[in-house]
Amino acid sequence: MSDLHSASVGVCALGGGHGLATSLRAVRSYADHVTAVVSIADDGGSSGRIRSAMGGPAPGDLRRCFEALGDASMLTAEMGWRFEGGELAGHALGNLVIAGLVAASDDLVSALDEVGRLVGAIGRVLPATSVPVDLVADTGEWEVEGQVAVHRAVGVVGLRLSPIDATAPPETVAAIEGADQIVLGPGSFFTSVLAATLSADVQGALARRSGPLVLVANLAQDREGPVELADHLRLLDEHGVRPDVLLMDDRSDRTPPIGPEVVRAPLAGRDGRVHDPVQLGSALASCLGRRGCSE
Repeated sequence: MSDLHSASVGVCALGGGHGLATSLRAVRSYADHVTAVVSIADDGGSSGRIRSAMGGPAPGDLRRCFEALGDASMLTAEMGWRFEGGELAGHALGNLVIAGLVAASDDLVSALDEVGRLVGAIGRVLPATSVPVDLVADTGEWEVEGQVAVHRAVGVVGLRLSPIDATAPPETVAAIEGADQIVLGPGSFFTSVLAATLSADVQGALARRSGPLVLVANLAQDREGPVELADHLRLLDEHGVRPDVLLMDDRSDRTPPIGPEVVRAPLAGRDGRVHDPVQLGSALASCLGRRGCSE
């Protein structure tokens, strides 16, 4: 790990959806180098239509990361703008930019680096897998395939990728292994948080990490995950992911589990429903330089 008093700080945030975008806005407030590792398994909405038409990775969660890390340019501001008519109705501008560059370059990492250059991103956005994947959930009675279906499923007890042997890019592995801090969550437990950690390469990199892994708890139970945070940790452990720190909102009435160090801090925005990036950034920054945090 870097000497945080004399060297730059690198943070790697894993996940997907709006939760990862929130974490990136928090992390960019204190980190010198930011890397997002993003699940590319989404098969709904604009992302699903693009995957069906072009066969590439889901661009939606990648786009949200560029919005969070980009500069104040018009392109960054309009990445989420959606077409309203014709065959492109419902597609986000940024989704088409990402999909087009990936198709043109035939190199996912290089294409994402170019998108980052276009929006002036302060960090790097990397995929959790080198190839497009689908999520497959086990309910104990049958399997459910596809992110949309997994999100709606009840009683999920396990999750895997299809193809099951999907690898992660070397750049993704290196970013996780070398980070001074790794942030996981918040977000939908199965389709965002756990989904980003499912490849054997990512799990191996997490096991070899040099910095602490901080799990950011949701402010309330999400519709996907178990009720108890202890069950979140159990499922993560069963999939080879073992956080060092659990970061919770100081007003949460959820029962803290036994295992990782539990840290309580003000995290919620004014409405109490979503994390405030400023407060989340302050709480995460206080964890730097130690394997765990103290209250």
